[in-house]
Amino acid sequence: MGRLPTLAWLALRNLGREFRRSALTAAAMALGLALLIWSRSLADGAHEDWIDAGVRLGEGHVTFTASGYRDSKSLDDRLSAAQLEVALRALGEVEFPDAFATAPPLASVRVETRGLASSPDGALPVFIVGVQPSVEPGFSRLGEEVVDGRYLEEGDRLHAFIGASLAERLGVRTGSRMVLTAQSASGDIEGQLVRVVGTYRTGVQGLDESLVHILLATARAWLGVEGATSVAVLLPNSTFTDPVRGELDSATRPDGIQVVGWPESLPDLYAALQLDDGGDWAFHVILFIIVALAILNAIFMSVLNRKRELGLLRALGLSGGETGLVVYIEGVLLTGASGIVGVALGMVIVFVFFRDGMDLSGLMPDDINFGGIAFDPVMVPVIQARHVVQSVLLTATIGLAASLFPAWHAARLDPAESVKVE
Repeated sequence: MGRLPTLAWLALRNLGREFRRSALTAAAMALGLALLIWSRSLADGAHEDWIDAGVRLGEGHVTFTASGYRDSKSLDDRLSAAQLEVALRALGEVEFPDAFATAPPLASVRVETRGLASSPDGALPVFIVGVQPSVEPGFSRLGEEVVDGRYLEEGDRLHAFIGASLAERLGVRTGSRMVLTAQSASGDIEGQLVRVVGTYRTGVQGLDESLVHILLATARAWLGVEGATSVAVLLPNSTFTDPVRGELDSATRPDGIQVVGWPESLPDLYAALQLDDGGDWAFHVILFIIVALAILNAIFMSVLNRKRELGLLRALGLSGGETGLVVYIEGVLLTGASGIVGVALGMVIVFVFFRDGMDLSGLMPDDINFGGIAFDPVMVPVIQARHVVQSVLLTATIGLAASLFPAWHAARLDPAESVKVE
């Protein structure tokens, strides 16, 4: 260990003597890391946008329901008025991270049921949701997708906000009347006459043909419900889902309330994200292999071209292990320098060139869906610290591992044979 500073100086000197080769090797590693950070940030940004679009359709990042409701979807398994009060009180009492100070959780109380929408031109199955107009514009994106008319407002007691595709199939438009029919909490089939206040288009055909929003008060009076079927909670970011769900679950479980996160309430979206994430990592593995081969080739060729020099080091008193350590330190120095440059370059690429996102609208058809969610063709990057750390650690691991074989080969060189090399 006493010779370690000397060995490090020798390694640094060797890198300086072969500056062009060292620079090319470091550039390959730095560029690989920068591309990794850039592609990972784009993927994280796209995933967060898909999650946000999915949870804003009604499920939220975290959802309160009564035990059994997720399986039955029946009004019989709804949250009672007392349970609804417990859920909202728990949401107000839980200690949230500091990030919630600027964007506090938004709770949307809902009454949901399946029913039938009918007009003189026909009838179609629909999913009817009673919402609070004072909360829903901040929760849902439907109000931003208005095709005609407007979104619901307080006082729209007998109005409905429906998809443009549903309106076309029923032959109705803004101002037209139609009848909603569903089974009430008492088990009777009840009808409700409503007037279309506006239409929307999300780009998801199944959603535009089935989702109907009415006032929460109207849904409660029509279906005979005092509480709610669910309470959806919107968080500032999906990364808060697990800790917040755990806190709320502990606070409400004794009252028979079930708390689930968006991966459970939106399984199709979660599965699609996992599949896409797997594809990203497959690309990263290929990138890692290319970087590893570049490092291995550069350092190993350096060893082969310096056999005489390394043999002289052995003849001057360095052991085989110390000679190999000099070569390995070269790899360590290259990896360290490349990591710093790669992270800086990756940040520059993300924040300078792609700060406003990458528009892919010209490369894909309109209204493309992903996991049942309309795909936004503008991918805005999001830097997640844990993924940057993962990228740096993986790149460092590959760089250090790729330096092992050249170092082992250098340690096994025969001094007498090596000094004969011209």
